[in-house]
Amino acid sequence: REPARELPVGAMLPRRIMHTVATAAARRPQQTAPARRGLSSTLAALQQSPTNVTTLPNGLRVASQTTTDETLTVGVWIDAGSRFETKDNNGTAHFLEHMAFKGTKRRSRIQLEKEIENMGGHLNAYTSREQTVYYAKCFKDDLRQGVDILADILQHSTLDQGSLDFERSVILREMEEVEKTVEEVIFDRLHLTAFHDSPLGYTILGPVENIQSITREHLREYISQNYTGDRMVVAAAGPVDHAELVRLASDLFGGLPMRSAASRPRQEARPEFCGAELLYKTDETDGLAHFAVGYEGVSWTHPDSLIFMTIQSIIGNYKRGEGLVPAELSSNRLTNNVVRTQTGGSIESFAAFNTCYKDTGIFGFYAQCDEAGVASCIDELLYGVSSLAHSVTDEEVERGKRALKSVLFGSLDSTTAIAEDIGRQLLVYGRRIPIAELLLRLDAIHAPEVRRVVRERLCDADIAVTALGPLSGLP
Repeated sequence: REPARELPVGAMLPRRIMHTVATAAARRPQQTAPARRGLSSTLAALQQSPTNVTTLPNGLRVASQTTTDETLTVGVWIDAGSRFETKDNNGTAHFLEHMAFKGTKRRSRIQLEKEIENMGGHLNAYTSREQTVYYAKCFKDDLRQGVDILADILQHSTLDQGSLDFERSVILREMEEVEKTVEEVIFDRLHLTAFHDSPLGYTILGPVENIQSITREHLREYISQNYTGDRMVVAAAGPVDHAELVRLASDLFGGLPMRSAASRPRQEARPEFCGAELLYKTDETDGLAHFAVGYEGVSWTHPDSLIFMTIQSIIGNYKRGEGLVPAELSSNRLTNNVVRTQTGGSIESFAAFNTCYKDTGIFGFYAQCDEAGVASCIDELLYGVSSLAHSVTDEEVERGKRALKSVLFGSLDSTTAIAEDIGRQLLVYGRRIPIAELLLRLDAIHAPEVRRVVRERLCDADIAVTALGPLSGLP
């Protein structure tokens, strides 16, 4: 199961320390470091291999980026997830992901597992609210075999009753494990609170009663409605010949139908964000109060989406006992203030998050603290967000942008990460955004734009709150 998709913010303090020490030691002019950073970013943009994209007659898009690795990742990204379900079949997309590896008309489960093992490969899948992904990692000479396996499990799974009953119990155990993970529970309930009138508020696993009642017919109906050529992307990264990949995709996926009028998903109105709270007061957790506050965010394609990512980076994250510099001396203003203002309680951690969807998003922060610190912690975090509307500095914005660039570029360090980036971007943007364009758009963000977005979207805005634990101090 994929966690809510966020852009994590890395530690920013070491960069500041290194920059200060280097400047003091070498007495370089102030413009040297920014110039080098700009040169490094430009080189990264120039060195990016192009992403080749071909659309087949049935609407299936085939995309690849060549790298110099010895292994490659090839996968299928599908525009389908729990958001495309109803209350009656919620959980079907995730259930189907489990069933895909239980055998096909050509390969039994044992044969499939042995084939992957003999290849020295890796087969995996995950389901999110808007996407389902199946991918294989293998050696460069095994591209055809990898694509063939993916095509087989997606189009010819047997979905036999024995496997269905077995996976039913597996998913129920998985659900029990998820319920023990407080962060997972908090974010599921935050979506329920913020989007309770929309399928976007459904959980990915679905309710227990649905898991117990899902049948083969439910799975086949979901496949016929959602697994169509025009809602799929075959993406690969590694030592891949694009022409060969297109030929393989045409041979093995060319029979997939396009969406018909009958199979088109119902036209859902843009989800309405609800300002509400869902609180679970209990003393049975780890002694900490866990809470998340969500604001209405923006979609992937909204003009302010990168500004929201930058704001997330500016707010950053904190975990007690971690980091090279004590939090009281942090150059992150919010971290500094949250720790300094704790009187009679202590904060364990906080982190900003930003999750985008096709037509909306959710932005906010998640925190853990003891019961005595709940009131001051949430007040300081709320004030810290709203204060950016008038007090964010150019230095803070530049530091946030550098941290964001580090996350965006540093995450593309494997063929799996690159293939994931290609598949996701083609589904949400309809294209792969080049690094050069992304850099230009990030460099165009300055303090006035950040202040504007915070003022327009986060000040005096409705918020969704969900919390679990000892909450007597919650305002």
